[in-house]
Amino acid sequence: MLNPLDYPVLVLLVSIIVFAGAGWMGGSLRDKKPDLERDHEEFKFVLGATLTLLGLIIGFSFSMAVTRYDQRKDYEEAEANALGTEYVRADLLPAADAGKVRSLLKNYLDLRIRTYRTRSREQLREMDAQTARLQSQLWSAVAVPANAQQSLMVLLVVAGMNDVLNSQGYTQAAWWNRIPTGAWILMSTISFFCNFLIGYSARQRGLLLYLILPIALSVSLFLIAEIDSPRSGLIRVHPQNLEALAKSLDSQTP
Repeated sequence: MLNPLDYPVLVLLVSIIVFAGAGWMGGSLRDKKPDLERDHEEFKFVLGATLTLLGLIIGFSFSMAVTRYDQRKDYEEAEANALGTEYVRADLLPAADAGKVRSLLKNYLDLRIRTYRTRSREQLREMDAQTARLQSQLWSAVAVPANAQQSLMVLLVVAGMNDVLNSQGYTQAAWWNRIPTGAWILMSTISFFCNFLIGYSARQRGLLLYLILPIALSVSLFLIAEIDSPRSGLIRVHPQNLEALAKSLDSQTP
């Protein structure tokens, strides 16, 4: 299902148009009520309270987006650590099993890097299926020697493989963890009313007056959408730890 919040530029453009239109609607309504002067102080109070509420909501939403972005970065690092540790622990297995596990881990690492980089939903679905197959093969590669030789060393390898599989699940959960739709609706609604009130309480109409707040609010929502969207936009989690691990493993290959 297409999610408009996955397209930050679209959020920016639509927000500017809608918020500027709200200010223009407020100004048009004021023109029909020239006796607003006696209620001007009351409107200033309502507008100030509404803008304060909007600032708090945007601040909380920005904090939520940054927290989720940091969480995705932390899980990328944890996933690289789990893969690197398991690659080393493969030495504890018999030579044939160790070679198989290492080969599968390299393929899995390459797939994880490509999963971080892709923007295509179709490619992502294919990679998810490949990930599930490789995870099954990885588990079988350590389960067979573990059943044949139930020693503490082999069990340590099994525990490491469990960490590898779990780390991918934690990463996926972090990528699904987005700002709730209700928060976006609340921000958009209050932003609309703030622009409407500014247009309604303005003493004179002007293009600059109707564009300052819409642009400021739209840029704020755009930045939140950029940070909150895992695969769209410019602010994304780069798999630098996984790439560093891949280079390290390639340099170790004779």
